[in-house]
Amino acid sequence: MTGQLAASQPYTTRFETTVAGVDGREVRLETSYFYAESGGQPSDRGTVGDVPVVDVQVEGGEHVHTLAEEPRFREGSSVVCEVDRAFRLYCMRAHTASHVLYGAARRVCDDLGYGGFGIDEEKVRVDLTTSSEVTDETLVELERLTNQAVWESREVGWKSVPLAELREDEFVAFNTKTEEGVFEGADEVRVVTVGEGDVVPGESTDGPWDVAACGGTHVRNTREIGPVSLLSRSNPGQGMTRVEFAVGDRGIEHRAAEKRAVLDTGRVLDAAPTDLADAAARLSGQVEELEESLASARRELVASALSAADPVERDGATWLVATVEDVEANDCREPLRASAGRDADVVVAVGESGGTFVAVAAGPDHDASAVVEAVTADYGGGGGGSGSFAQGGGIDASPARVAEGLGSEGS
Repeated sequence: MTGQLAASQPYTTRFETTVAGVDGREVRLETSYFYAESGGQPSDRGTVGDVPVVDVQVEGGEHVHTLAEEPRFREGSSVVCEVDRAFRLYCMRAHTASHVLYGAARRVCDDLGYGGFGIDEEKVRVDLTTSSEVTDETLVELERLTNQAVWESREVGWKSVPLAELREDEFVAFNTKTEEGVFEGADEVRVVTVGEGDVVPGESTDGPWDVAACGGTHVRNTREIGPVSLLSRSNPGQGMTRVEFAVGDRGIEHRAAEKRAVLDTGRVLDAAPTDLADAAARLSGQVEELEESLASARRELVASALSAADPVERDGATWLVATVEDVEANDCREPLRASAGRDADVVVAVGESGGTFVAVAAGPDHDASAVVEAVTADYGGGGGGSGSFAQGGGIDASPARVAEGLGSEGS
């Protein structure tokens, strides 16, 4: 694997060469330092003879540059080429950061494997296979270790190594999914090493930070990456964890947004950033207590409405029908079931919550679901339940009308 010139000389962004062929908007050059899309890294942008380049691919071992329009120059012309330096540098930083992140994962994940990689303008993704559970704590540690390696200014280098030699080295990461076809028939493979020969004060150096077979563009030192902000994790497939991160402007913006959110939350909770978790836990507990108090108050409203209702005889059974206000159907379950069989054979609550609802509890030898079916048959809507408790909603009638139809004016 000889690789692309852009990968071996990533800092070259301006060069002059001869046009080897022109076919419409597709141009071949005798020499090209444009990176052709490969291994999850997008192609370079820039210009060939002042005409914008929109795509670069390798076809038949040659770089094919697709231009925004047909050029005026022809085969044999000499052209000056400019690679978009900002985008090239972004890809160099992003690709190198993925190696540093993988090196961090080596230190916190078991049975680690490389499942995939990709760069876009907003973020970078690395797919990992591991037997370890990747939790929020793992994500924080991955970000910490990655940025620590960046801060330590570790050297980054690349060279060609015999493929047979690499196959015997278990430490080398092979991303066979993104480097498909690279290893077929190759005698040598380009290897990128992060941290080779580095000396970190206060730490033992027991080998490089990361070593991987890779054909992309990279910076020469981790300090050129800048801050790395981990964005999220997900599971794109069985046994795989996708980690997404941002570098450069996007990473800085994300970190600033997170900082603003932390400070704003701290202001609302009247807590320091390091105390936010405890403050949020206390608030959550208070909310739960308030919600339970509110639910209890709603149940008491239902019980009070039932106590005020007058029993009626219907179909040889005692019915208790009440209209209720400021409650939901689920609030009726407990008080209705407590009353059924004790105060009446069939106990009904009719109310309104986003529409008219009916809740029914029945004692032995009576069917609550049959009452709901009868109500929805008369007034529309739907519902269901069991013989002891059922409820329905979406009823096209007022609670008072439904209660009256069941034999009571309501409470």
